[in-house]
Amino acid sequence: MSSLLSHNKDQPCIAKSLSDSSPASSTAATKSLRHERLLRLSSSGSSDVSNDTSTNHAESYFLRRENRLSARKKAAEETANNDYKKMYEKAVATNQRLKSRLETSKQELAMIQDQLQRAQKGRPGDCGSNMLEAEKKVKAELKMENQRLKDENGALIRVITKLSK
Repeated sequence: MSSLLSHNKDQPCIAKSLSDSSPASSTAATKSLRHERLLRLSSSGSSDVSNDTSTNHAESYFLRRENRLSARKKAAEETANNDYKKMYEKAVATNQRLKSRLETSKQELAMIQDQLQRAQKGRPGDCGSNMLEAEKKVKAELKMENQRLKDENGALIRVITKLSK
């Protein structure tokens, strides 16, 4: 960019200050630089037609470039937002699915506990002990499954919370 601007005497100072500036202020500096060039050209009149033409070409090039960069930046932001939205929706759907499985497990556990209580009341002595052992194993398995589902549900809730922030 400084090679395009080196035809003026006071231009190297401006070009140096532009290159020394931070990336965040480069857009403002570029616009200021363009504005100064346009003022200089308009005040000098049409003394050099080729100089005016090259400045217009350079100016239009930089404007097109800025437009392309801003369009890419907007597209990248929209893609990122859509990705977060998709991940959030997927996490919510998984959370709902796990909640329904947890409820189903709770209902099964309640039915088995009810059956166990009825079996304990109706069975005397040793013949019920074999059945009681099997029911204890089923109950333990259901409790483990229930706990695992609760843990998964908690993890998904944490993920959803982080995504929504």
